[in-house]
Amino acid sequence: MIDFSLEPEFEAKLAWIRKFVAEEVEPLDVKFNFNVNAPYDVTNKGMMRALKHLQAQVRAQGLWAPHLDPELGGQGYGQAKLCFINEILGRSFFAPRVFGAQAPDSGNSEILARYGSARQKARFLKPLLDGDIISCYSMTEPDGGADPGSFVTNAVHAGDEWIINGEKWFSSNLRYAAFAILMVVTNPGAPLHERFSMFLVPTDTPGIKIKRNVGLWGETDEESTHGYVHYDNVRVPADALLGKENGGWEVAQSRLGGGRIHHAMRSIGLCQRALDMACERVISRQTKGKRLADLGVVQDDIGRCWIQLQQFKWFVLHTSWLYDQGKRDEAWIATAGVKAATADVLHDIIWRCMHLHGSWGVSNELPFASMIHTAAAVSVVDGPTESHRSLVARTLLKQYQPVDSRQPSEHIPTRRAWAERKLAPFFGDPNEQ
Repeated sequence: MIDFSLEPEFEAKLAWIRKFVAEEVEPLDVKFNFNVNAPYDVTNKGMMRALKHLQAQVRAQGLWAPHLDPELGGQGYGQAKLCFINEILGRSFFAPRVFGAQAPDSGNSEILARYGSARQKARFLKPLLDGDIISCYSMTEPDGGADPGSFVTNAVHAGDEWIINGEKWFSSNLRYAAFAILMVVTNPGAPLHERFSMFLVPTDTPGIKIKRNVGLWGETDEESTHGYVHYDNVRVPADALLGKENGGWEVAQSRLGGGRIHHAMRSIGLCQRALDMACERVISRQTKGKRLADLGVVQDDIGRCWIQLQQFKWFVLHTSWLYDQGKRDEAWIATAGVKAATADVLHDIIWRCMHLHGSWGVSNELPFASMIHTAAAVSVVDGPTESHRSLVARTLLKQYQPVDSRQPSEHIPTRRAWAERKLAPFFGDPNEQ
């Protein structure tokens, strides 16, 4: 039996999260002007005090790190239930940090748990899970972008050490991170799946040189956190390796799928917040003696937003369910589809809702600019949208066979003789109507 209801106990948890985020977490968004990078600034002592206060309340509710299994200090909710939690957290830029579920730390903690050495876990995993430090995922490159086949940053053996050289681009929050997880070439010329290794590199290691911190539209230099970094003869010990030598592809894939679906979950909440703002606006604003809500074109916009969001929400939820059922092959292609859809849904809904606010929508007195930043970024982070659509297409097309005739297999004149043979027992007299 298909049942779309949730257990009363879990519904109660969701109700607490909604109220807590709206009343206790969102003040941080307002104070920091919806700056998407502000939750990661560990140098801001006031912000860190506020975070610790809020995180203690989350822990008391048994909701800390809801994406993790219990043995890692999480709640073991699974992906489907996490979808409902992340939908609420996605309404606020600070909420994922308050709940210990922020990217990229959520995925990096899973890598450390699966592939880290005892030494790495002791030094970095516990403080990361406790929310005391943040981390960086340093993968994309200034020339290669997100295409691993173009990566040139490399590591070579030097006795019992590795020496890393090269540049990485958009290494988000590196300026605040305690460590970076770094994907580099260690087996050049090998097939793509055997070309890379993954390293954990403490950010106080000599040779890590941030050339500049790149910002999103409108951000000041102080607000910019996406590091353009040069790894200049960076020496790390042999046990800095995460997973096997030349096994970095496997490590990367272990986090990217989960990261993509979690981005999608949070995007549901961001879109819902934009839609809530738009609905409030159009029933409150009058022009030429009518509410905006009474105009057909406005109703069309609101209806489009709601329909698109519902379609997306159920797509994300079903994909999350596939992970919980262990159907990883099905989940993989579904995640690619979700990743591509996320960018479209964010753009379409946020842009329509912003437009319905008129000049306020494009001003700095409402949070639409930060929302649109997110929509634009999602279309390129973790691989551009086009690459995920291409993956979906290639996977689907493998399930089909070409026809060996000029006509398509659904060609009606060709199929008519077949249909008449199949139905002949029922239509014995060809003249019978």
